[in-house]
Amino acid sequence: MALFSRLFRRPKETPAAAFDAPAAPDRLLYAVGDIHGRDDLLVRIAEKIRADADGRPHDLVFVGDYIDRGDGSATVLEHLRDLEENRDNVTCLMGNHERMMLDFLDDPAASGRHWLRNGGLQTLASFKVGGVTENSDEAAMTTARDKLRKTLGETEKWLRNRPLSFHSGNILVVHAAADPRLPVDAQEEKTLLWGHPAFHAEPRQDGIWVIHGHTIVDLPEPVQGRIGIDTGAYATGRLTAVAVDQGDVRFLAG
Repeated sequence: MALFSRLFRRPKETPAAAFDAPAAPDRLLYAVGDIHGRDDLLVRIAEKIRADADGRPHDLVFVGDYIDRGDGSATVLEHLRDLEENRDNVTCLMGNHERMMLDFLDDPAASGRHWLRNGGLQTLASFKVGGVTENSDEAAMTTARDKLRKTLGETEKWLRNRPLSFHSGNILVVHAAADPRLPVDAQEEKTLLWGHPAFHAEPRQDGIWVIHGHTIVDLPEPVQGRIGIDTGAYATGRLTAVAVDQGDVRFLAG
């Protein structure tokens, strides 16, 4: 039996090599974590980034989840849309909460309850849409959808056009995660918006750093080529941005 078990024993897997590539964006890069309706913190972090950049050319990326939970979702969307449309160095990514709101707009009966219980009620209130709860019937959900769509106007189209990622040098910015076993251009939307089980367990082997939000961290720090910058702004009052330059990673708090 001992000989049999040795013959058929599964070989040990070789552990993945540690991530040791230096961060190297094409130019100075700032990425801002999940805002979740905290327009006050957005104003503060924008001021800190402007002061830190001090006129240097740079890219500014927001990782998504601009809405829900906090009370200022409508103002946040207005601010970000204006910022992106008037500056050529700003990119606002799609987050899973924006995806949930768009799903509600597409099919309020099927998607309303899920969105409303995850912060959608606060977003509706910020657009002055009431008369609905997560337990409302289809008619009430549809009425709320119609009111929200009317108030959103062109912002709905802007939201639907949000990209899922931003790539600069060996830096990839996404909302939630990237599959460490797939190249950058082969990532699935579900992974980028909702996460992947191997993301926090396996370092990438292609030297690509991944900056992301979605998963709340107490203290942002580089870990095996991953930089999580969601510090739970809606609850903690801390909105975090990371500044990445050639071989240098720093954090700003708003």
